[in-house]
Amino acid sequence: MKATFINFRNLSFSIIILLALAKMDVFAQNQTELLKSKNPYDATIFPNETVTYQNPVIPGFYSDPSICRVGEDYYLVSSTFEYFPGVPIFHSKDLVNWEQIGHCIHRKEQLPDGVNIFAANIRYRDGIFYMITTNVNGFGKGNFYVTATNPAGPWSNPIWIDQKLQWIDPDFFFDDDGKSYVIASNFELFEIDLETGKLLNEGRKIWYGTGGRALEGPHIYKKDGFYYLMAAEGGTEEAHSETIARSSSVWGPYITYKNNPILTHCNQAGQMYEIQGVGHADIIQAHDGSWWMVFHGYRKIDRNVHFILGRETCLAPVTWPKNSWPIVNGNGTVQSNMTCSTLPLKPFSEKSAKTDFNEAKLGLGWNYIQLPVDENYSLSERPGFLRLIGASNNISPIESPIFIGESGSPTFVGRRLQHHNFTATTSMEFYPENENEEAGITLVNNGVSFRLMVEKIGGERYVTVKLDFGMITHKSEKKLLKPGPVKLRIQGETTTFAFSFSQGDDDYQIVETINSKFLSSESVGGYTGVYVGLYATGNGKASKAMADYDWFEYVKDEMLVPSVTF
Repeated sequence: MKATFINFRNLSFSIIILLALAKMDVFAQNQTELLKSKNPYDATIFPNETVTYQNPVIPGFYSDPSICRVGEDYYLVSSTFEYFPGVPIFHSKDLVNWEQIGHCIHRKEQLPDGVNIFAANIRYRDGIFYMITTNVNGFGKGNFYVTATNPAGPWSNPIWIDQKLQWIDPDFFFDDDGKSYVIASNFELFEIDLETGKLLNEGRKIWYGTGGRALEGPHIYKKDGFYYLMAAEGGTEEAHSETIARSSSVWGPYITYKNNPILTHCNQAGQMYEIQGVGHADIIQAHDGSWWMVFHGYRKIDRNVHFILGRETCLAPVTWPKNSWPIVNGNGTVQSNMTCSTLPLKPFSEKSAKTDFNEAKLGLGWNYIQLPVDENYSLSERPGFLRLIGASNNISPIESPIFIGESGSPTFVGRRLQHHNFTATTSMEFYPENENEEAGITLVNNGVSFRLMVEKIGGERYVTVKLDFGMITHKSEKKLLKPGPVKLRIQGETTTFAFSFSQGDDDYQIVETINSKFLSSESVGGYTGVYVGLYATGNGKASKAMADYDWFEYVKDEMLVPSVTF
């Protein structure tokens, strides 16, 4: 009896196991079918639809975009931090194609103590454009605005705002009754006198956000009798998002939208898209009545979080029913290839990829690090060439580049990288007199530089690659140069930078190849993207040698890029 009982017990146990395995198999099959089905959180994408435009609409480091409309013309500004001229202004007829027309900070006298321009905002009223922003440098923090009747400039000297407004990301709101208001990232609202910058009240805290960290970037809009207050939350990395609230009074109380955030990729719906970190947005109603949002996001170069181009300006359609809330692109996510209807597209003519330095001044796409020392740059001393004379300062200072001021401005002029795959080439004549002198072409981000340079060692000229991380420096094997000009080239292929040179009709020789993640924002810090540019330095002493650049060429190696001209 005992043996029979044991066999029955084993049989029962076996049946239970078989039933469990069968159930698990059915569960697994169901899960497989679920995995094959579309993620219900994804926006519906129809692969056969025509791509109408691509994001980013302004590629490269153009972060914190703000927009206004005058008739059928659209104007957009972005942050610039330590670069001068500051706050580029773009013009568009269709919100997709943009052309740079000027800078809001274009004279040294506007900010003579140096620049560190955080988020900029642009608004328009009664024939006047207003650009309001914050300058954060070694001399303190201050909010100011400049004005212009022509957005291409000239722009006025700053009107400084009462120091009660001590937060970044200030924004104007002009109400229908003629009153003007200003709000910043502490979300205290003030009425302001636009003539003087004087605040007319003590301010009132009107919203605390939804609880996300780094609440910033406020904008107020009025629609259907409601005041809508939009903000960026979550920090400007992968958790970035846009949230919104509304009130029947500009002073509040503001009721938070229950379906916040209205834009984010820090969820299942957006986690696999090429563009991440979306946020810091502004909304505009187009002249045809449609609504649109501009915002920034970044494109990663690997499966981790590294990005090198900075935070780039993107565009998304917005549905905003009467008395309701704005819905961004259906579910609050945005693709690189957009298939929505647009305004009639009006692209600008493509500018030449090559700069011959035959003009009296550099184009709008070129920038300096801080306020330049003018005598170190010339387009006239040798016609057809850009002449640089090296300052004692290096382009990779131990201290942050945002604090170095005019006396510490390095001899550097460059433009933003706008593509992961690119080729930047220049032809240079440089005959250093001393071993401390160097010149060449460089990639730079937040004071960290990767330089393809010419230097003098033991009476001979050599080309080498120098990676300068402030207190850490690495130099590649040096290559002996023949007499005469040298062509210097940097090629990007998403995850790598290759540095090469050539003389005469010789083929290019690669000197060094570097993983591009070491120049990413995650590696070097800061809020900018990578620049490529031309430089000269005396490495602690003023240089005597002149570096003459015959031409510079930047070629995008990616297909289907937006139409942006400078």
